[in-house]
Amino acid sequence: MLKKKDSHKKQKDTTHLSLFILGGVVLYFLSGMVDELRVYQGASIAVYVIAISSIILLTGYSGQVSLGHGALMAVGAYAAAVLRIEYNLPIILCFVVAVLAAAIGGALLGAAAARLTGPYLAGTTLALAIGLPSLANQFTVLGGEQGLIFDVGFPPLSLGEDFTQYRWFFWIAALAALMSMWVVKNILGSRYGRSWRAGRGHEVAAQLAGINTARSKVLAFTVSAGIAGLAGALLAMTIGTVSPSAFPLSLSFALLTGAVLAGITTLGGVIVGAFVLVIIPEIADVIAHRLGTSESVTTNLPGLIVSGLLILTVLFVPNGPVEQHRARKAKHEALLGSTHK
Repeated sequence: MLKKKDSHKKQKDTTHLSLFILGGVVLYFLSGMVDELRVYQGASIAVYVIAISSIILLTGYSGQVSLGHGALMAVGAYAAAVLRIEYNLPIILCFVVAVLAAAIGGALLGAAAARLTGPYLAGTTLALAIGLPSLANQFTVLGGEQGLIFDVGFPPLSLGEDFTQYRWFFWIAALAALMSMWVVKNILGSRYGRSWRAGRGHEVAAQLAGINTARSKVLAFTVSAGIAGLAGALLAMTIGTVSPSAFPLSLSFALLTGAVLAGITTLGGVIVGAFVLVIIPEIADVIAHRLGTSESVTTNLPGLIVSGLLILTVLFVPNGPVEQHRARKAKHEALLGSTHK
């Protein structure tokens, strides 16, 4: 029986790996078939996929609400940019340092979060989202209000003269997204993921079962922050700069909205949430152009749409549209099964 379970697990893992590889191949060909704007948007979707998955890991699996993931992204972005500028490190090492720097910040925040729950935890992370980006103004090494230039360099000449900078960004971001999703999926399927789910549902029962829930919460925050740090460095890569204005409070709320749209307890719809976040500014521009609104309304319209989507999703599909579809499908299959019996 045990051998059969192991065989089934290996087969499932192989299937998932094959799907990830197939996804990479599809993205490779798609990047050469669309215009530069869509390639740039594709890179942005990949960045949001990583960022939203970090929210799902923390909130959906560990049960800890964070309103400060934009600030953790900023930590990763600044760490990568400073090392790139000061020491000219290879870009892959800059991304690794971004993960480590944000993970350390997440561990410190997680140590405090282990003692907090509900609105107290949300309030603490909200204060972080407000205060941390503005802290950059106090240190000249961080570039102040103007920020820092984050240049990852030109694509290798071996890729050809027609290989554009945005395609290079897309390749890096898409590869990072595929690898991150693979890692996150395996972590959530491990004993750590099971411990987080147990602590989220019944903390006292989890403690009685021998799970150190405080340590488990700190670990969840650390891992989630590290993933967010990578997303922050990739976001800085796509826009070419790191500044406080690149990581506003609205970014943290947008990520939470994307996670709710994706389905806060599943990774299955993460690309849906990322796609919606990327397409919202374009929709807002079209609406503003047709209505002929003022510049201030045009600027704030994407935030209003994000807020409206969050409220509507929580009211009508609290588990997210993907999870809702799965639940309906499972219910339908169960009804069919009982009918056949």
